[in-house]
Amino acid sequence: MPAELQFEKPLLELRDKIEELKRFTEEKGIDFSEEVAKLEQKAAELERTIYGGLTPWQRIQIARHPERPTTLDYIKSLCTDFIELHGDRTFGDDPAIVGGIAKFEDMPITVIGHQKGGGNTKENIYRNFGMAHPEGYRKALRLMKQAEKFRRPVLCFIDTAGAYAGMTAEERGIGEAIARNLLEMAGLKTPIVSIVTGEGGSGGALGLGVADRVYMLQNAYYSVISPESAAALLWKDATQAERAANTMRILAPDLYEFGLIDGIIEEPLGGVQKAPEQVIRNMRETLHSAFRELLQLSDEELLEQRYQKFKAMGQFTEV
Repeated sequence: MPAELQFEKPLLELRDKIEELKRFTEEKGIDFSEEVAKLEQKAAELERTIYGGLTPWQRIQIARHPERPTTLDYIKSLCTDFIELHGDRTFGDDPAIVGGIAKFEDMPITVIGHQKGGGNTKENIYRNFGMAHPEGYRKALRLMKQAEKFRRPVLCFIDTAGAYAGMTAEERGIGEAIARNLLEMAGLKTPIVSIVTGEGGSGGALGLGVADRVYMLQNAYYSVISPESAAALLWKDATQAERAANTMRILAPDLYEFGLIDGIIEEPLGGVQKAPEQVIRNMRETLHSAFRELLQLSDEELLEQRYQKFKAMGQFTEV
């Protein structure tokens, strides 16, 4: 049974009724085509009403939907000849971040991303729900430096609530690992493109987010802190997450307006999980255009553009 969001419940109930009528027609041989047509029209109108006026909190719920594609799903759909590489050559391998080499439209690339799981509890736990330890970021950096050596562009998929905040991560230096990635990515002499596909949580997201082009899916969010944590800090009550989300301006349109991202990749009504092939098509076009532009630049031009891009963030004008 598909995962259900609370605000989608009336629509899903109506679609269940439509399916029930269709089954009854097949089993009993009674023609309900006119009733089915009316209900389908009503469902289409209800779908436009629900998804056309989503609040920020509802979009965040869609960004966290358990049926959204994972990094490995995107790699499988966008790339060919993917070879996954493991380990940071220091401590071990972190399943919360996957990466390797592949071909995008016959062009060799290095692809890296957070991997939340595969839709079941066992896989989610194995991947630590996409919350990486230090060795995950060190593995990512190892692959990026390898990409620089062999002149391969880097593609990163960001989807994490944040880096793992447990004792084991602190013991192995999670802060240093993320900071090292920020430093090294800023000076990496090969094009980097990052896409926030779901959650873009704090430093855990930034560890793969220093890129020449940063894009977001329409219902994704990118934030210094989760709405629950923000509510706990501001009002000492994590249950006020919806209130926080509605004021934080952490969605794709907000960040594009602020100049913090370079573009928005459209999703179908209800989210990418409703029609992933449509999003893959949009994503492919975006990546094709970005890589074509970036590969024409010299190393010096690439680094200068990246420097100016991040230097411009946070500038303001006094009134």
